[in-house]
Amino acid sequence: MASDWKAYQEETAEFFRSLGLSASTDVTLKGVRTTHDVDVLVTIDVAGFSVRWIVECKHWKDPVNKLHVIALREIVADLGADRGIILCEVGFQSGAIEAANLTNVQVSSLAELSIESKDAIASVRLRDLFDRTESCRNRYWDIPKGIRIDTGLRFDLGDADVYSGAFVTEVAEKYLTRAFRGMFPITVDPFDTMKLSRPLPEILANPGEVLSAFDHIILEL
Repeated sequence: MASDWKAYQEETAEFFRSLGLSASTDVTLKGVRTTHDVDVLVTIDVAGFSVRWIVECKHWKDPVNKLHVIALREIVADLGADRGIILCEVGFQSGAIEAANLTNVQVSSLAELSIESKDAIASVRLRDLFDRTESCRNRYWDIPKGIRIDTGLRFDLGDADVYSGAFVTEVAEKYLTRAFRGMFPITVDPFDTMKLSRPLPEILANPGEVLSAFDHIILEL
């Protein structure tokens, strides 16, 4: 069981690292009253300030009760941390959930956090992809018209089957903007796929599908 708990602890730390945060396991911290052994310490640097999260990993067969939530609240307060998180895959008793409500202690599971974080991660990646698309558009228009024609980057009006860098960036920006606004599901106009290097699905149901559809298209510009 100890090795299972250790694996759960390491998996938790790796999850936070995958979000771009710093995470250390088995950390001993000195508080105002005493020292505390922390399963996972997550740190975030924001505008010169260090934010600290204290994470407890409960690899248990039974739900966590409110006493453990209250205990973590005390630890967070003694350490002056910003947030406490208890993770348990089998859940929490109702009293534990009530004890965490409206406090800086969060009760969840690694599975739930993974699902909840997907949208946040997708939003960051969408922003990055949109920025790359905008950069490609600006670079395209910086290329002299003659070179764009000679290299096949520009097409004449009515040439339906000819690749166009301007058209690709225009289409990408259109659907990325809709994704930013949460306009799902997004119905794809068949005309928009005519000059792309690969076809688009008829429906884009979530941010992940938008990323999957346009990531390679933009990288190929």
